[in-house]
Amino acid sequence: MGTVTPADAAPGPRTDQWWFSAWQIQQRVWPITKGAGVTVGVVDNGVNGQIPDLQGTIVPGANVETHQGDGQIPPTSDLEASHGTAMAGLIVGQGTGTGYMGVAPEAKVMSINSNLAVWDKAIRYATDHGAKVISISQAFNSPNGCRPELQQAIGYALQHDVVVVAGAGNSAEKGNPAMEPANCAGALAVGAVDNKKIPWSGTERQPYVAVAAPGFLVPALDGNGKVNERLAGTSQATALTSAVAALIRSKNPQMPAREVVQRIINTTKDVGPPGIDNMTGRGVVIPGDALTANVPKSAPNPVFDAYDKWAAANPQGAGGQPAATPTVKHSKSASTKADDQADQNTKILLGVVAGVVVIGGIVIAFMVMRNRKKPKAFPAGGGYSPQQGNVPGPPPGWGGHSGQPQGPPQGPPQGPPQGPPQGPPQGSGRPYPPPPGQGGR
Repeated sequence: MGTVTPADAAPGPRTDQWWFSAWQIQQRVWPITKGAGVTVGVVDNGVNGQIPDLQGTIVPGANVETHQGDGQIPPTSDLEASHGTAMAGLIVGQGTGTGYMGVAPEAKVMSINSNLAVWDKAIRYATDHGAKVISISQAFNSPNGCRPELQQAIGYALQHDVVVVAGAGNSAEKGNPAMEPANCAGALAVGAVDNKKIPWSGTERQPYVAVAAPGFLVPALDGNGKVNERLAGTSQATALTSAVAALIRSKNPQMPAREVVQRIINTTKDVGPPGIDNMTGRGVVIPGDALTANVPKSAPNPVFDAYDKWAAANPQGAGGQPAATPTVKHSKSASTKADDQADQNTKILLGVVAGVVVIGGIVIAFMVMRNRKKPKAFPAGGGYSPQQGNVPGPPPGWGGHSGQPQGPPQGPPQGPPQGPPQGPPQGSGRPYPPPPGQGGR
């Protein structure tokens, strides 16, 4: 179990936040920047910004589903309802309650309470209200590709110089379906690895995966300010990569979003099958190198290449026409109620057609779930599975990368996932499910 820092002690990180050591955050990253001046839009199911570890880090957002409130939620012990809080903690945790620290603690989080039917509105809201990075740790089984309205919203964000990061998905062992918004052109899709840089067995194997980050046995905050320990998924990897993007934007405020993504991609460390693969893309993110390496302007940028190709084929929608941003109200007009009903109908239809997979990095133990009621209005299934292994101790570091482009793709990995990472690190812990967010509520 990770060490808990008393509230009056110096901020963490906790000993179970092993990515701080792996990424050499305190040695290589924080002497350069802690993310000041950058707002990350967290498109999720709301954030409780009043817990001690998040106080002072949350700027006003919105609930684009109900058109009420500022995107924050009240305290909760419900693990599903805590998902957005968990993602915010990975980015901007202050270490003032449990000792839990975010990778970019001087950045801010804008909570955009959303669901799959209004992701496009959430992205546009975050873009129009000052977010420079948008983090989406949710996923929808999308065999027919990215929906046009969502693709246009991502295009709108990119045209307004915003980095969009999305989780690759958690269902590699459950059919490995393509996931939206990770499969949308221009989204930086992130897979999950453990502290030995071994790909997590559940991380999706898809050609859209660009990079990977810590996601296996990554503890996170819940909505009551406590820490849940035994979590795994591409949600955490997404939030951590979003924090790295915020660090780069803080150090280089004039650097275009295109170059920020290019730096992240071209300073990775190759893992998994040699060369580019469908589990980890070009490799694991190395924040210190992303901040300091010499990345040539000609370095590969498959994320923006995909967007440029889509934009060229869709000139009318490339920038995405600005949609009216939701008005935050305390009472609903008739038109708003009609919009809400339309959104609800959309959610029901999408849930029936394909089901929702929320990549909340959730580990569900059978005995826990048997005694908990199911999240209401969530379709059966999802990207959740019991996790085995022990909470890892801090590794000595992952090493860096020269910053030079990697070689050509070596082809996708063959065959089905091979099960959980071998040789889990030593430690202790207990199973918990983190919250799945509001995909499809």
